[in-house]
Amino acid sequence: MPSCGDFDMRIASDGTWFYRGSPIGRKPLVKLFSTVLRRENGAFWLVTPVERGRILVDDAPFVAVEVEAAGTGRDSRLTFRTNVDDIVTLDATHPIRVDHDPASGEPRPYVTVRDGLEARILRPVYYHLVEMGEFAEVDGAEQLGVWSCGRFFPLGRIAA
Repeated sequence: MPSCGDFDMRIASDGTWFYRGSPIGRKPLVKLFSTVLRRENGAFWLVTPVERGRILVDDAPFVAVEVEAAGTGRDSRLTFRTNVDDIVTLDATHPIRVDHDPASGEPRPYVTVRDGLEARILRPVYYHLVEMGEFAEVDGAEQLGVWSCGRFFPLGRIAA
């Protein structure tokens, strides 16, 4: 399939999609584009059966805007909804990853959506996860995290 080079599209860190510098205001169109988004060798591409083009992504292509919990403790099941209405259950295939802002040290959590594409977990959603959190020993250290689908997911460094 032919490459069209760079499309003049960008996904901002808040999940807003832009075309030629203007926000794409139609959510159904953004949702459609999101279904053909791919990540290859660190670059993001829109890939259709007839063409492909590279786009810019400021942080993560999606944003986790909501989390719901079913069950409690080790039996809980946490499900995220993204800004494009993807539903993702936190499990071995869709883990949480927590980076830290180099300047402020604040956590920047992400959940894997699909095929190397992640959603940045919004701060209120992350705080909700922290409220649900439990302590467990991981690699010899007690860490705060959440359980989902029988696995423990650390939520980041805990200050001593």
